[in-house]
Amino acid sequence: MGRLLRRIRPMRSIRARVTAGATLFVAVILIVAAVIAVPVLGRVLTDSVAESVDQDLDSLESQLEAAPDRAEAVVAGIDDDLLVRLQTRDGTEVVNDGDAAELAGTDGEDATTVTVDDESWLAATEDTDAGTLTVARPMEHVDDTVSATTTLLVVTVPLMVLLVGLVVWVVTGRALRPVERLRRQVDSIGASDLSRRVDAGDDELGALAATMNRMLGRLEQSQAVQRRFVSDASHELRSPLATMRQYAELAVAHPETVPTEELGEVVVAEGERMQDLVEGLLLLARLDEGQRPPTAPVDLDDLVLRDADRLRRSGGGTGAAVEVDNSGVGPGRVEGNDRLLARVVRNLVDNAARHAEGRITLRVRSESTERGQRVQFTVADDGAGVPPEDRERIFDRFTRLDEGRARDAGGSGLGLAIVRDVVEAHGGTVSVSTGDRAGAVFTVDLPADPGE
Repeated sequence: MGRLLRRIRPMRSIRARVTAGATLFVAVILIVAAVIAVPVLGRVLTDSVAESVDQDLDSLESQLEAAPDRAEAVVAGIDDDLLVRLQTRDGTEVVNDGDAAELAGTDGEDATTVTVDDESWLAATEDTDAGTLTVARPMEHVDDTVSATTTLLVVTVPLMVLLVGLVVWVVTGRALRPVERLRRQVDSIGASDLSRRVDAGDDELGALAATMNRMLGRLEQSQAVQRRFVSDASHELRSPLATMRQYAELAVAHPETVPTEELGEVVVAEGERMQDLVEGLLLLARLDEGQRPPTAPVDLDDLVLRDADRLRRSGGGTGAAVEVDNSGVGPGRVEGNDRLLARVVRNLVDNAARHAEGRITLRVRSESTERGQRVQFTVADDGAGVPPEDRERIFDRFTRLDEGRARDAGGSGLGLAIVRDVVEAHGGTVSVSTGDRAGAVFTVDLPADPGE
């Protein structure tokens, strides 16, 4: 019994409710039909008897008119299946059966039900030349038919309701069997193996299965990205930690070989690298969670010019002289967070500085497009460029390219990922293409400040 209940319980929300609803609907229809059918049947049968009574009256009237002096013989010769009573003009009562005398008092041409000897009869009266003629037919077969029909309906309606419920239960169970199979398949797919897929048919459940398979595919891809991200983050954190540990161990074992100033420079440099990595991870995590800092009108051209000056002074941290051309920087105001947008500009400029042969070109311009007023910021370098097949994944976290733009020691592997997420959070897009000098051109497209 417990096993049966366990099998029924998971389906009661659909199978039992569908069965109960269909059974209740059929039960109501059958009961209403039965309640209407029984009186209608009684009325039809009664009308049939009334029509027969009218025919009997017409027939007897014709016979009495044909033989007015033999009225008693005519009435007496009527079969006792009928009750006939004739009240002649002189007051004489003529009946074909003793029970017919009880028809006295019946009045009106319309058939009415009377009780004779505890039985129902349908009687009608008509004035003729011979006198007042009353004819009655028994209602016994009408009552018997109505009673038998009522009994039949009382027995068959519940049986039909039960049969319908059983059929719906079985059919619904078979219809839901693929759903249960689909549920078991999905339930058997564990978090450790998202490569499995469920069987997809050609019906509506097949469409549901296909949707689940697409969802599993997205989960598998997301899990793979997450695992790769954790692995790469661990690797990136391990590298500066290992460097600091090696220098520290060397300083402890041979203090005379490692000057304190050199050890401090290594610790500071690697600490800054770790700090940049952790801050980048935290920023990406906040963006993934949908956190949006306060926004205000931001002059993007000011951010670009400020970073251009920084790059001229420091060389982008590469130690090499880089020519910066910012003659194409024009006015461009956007709605956003100045700190995040400054991070976008700095990441793109530093990325260009690391890969440029000797020249970087910066541009900012406003233009009117089908999408409204936009502001475009481009950073072009004369380096190795980005192969077409890598122009999408270069914005992924910790992406390593196989060619000349592979990440060098100066990058954390998160700069372009931060650029993409911040730009998209501001309703913009970022892309990379090949410039006139065969280098890379990064283009940021942002909606202009609505107040402009």
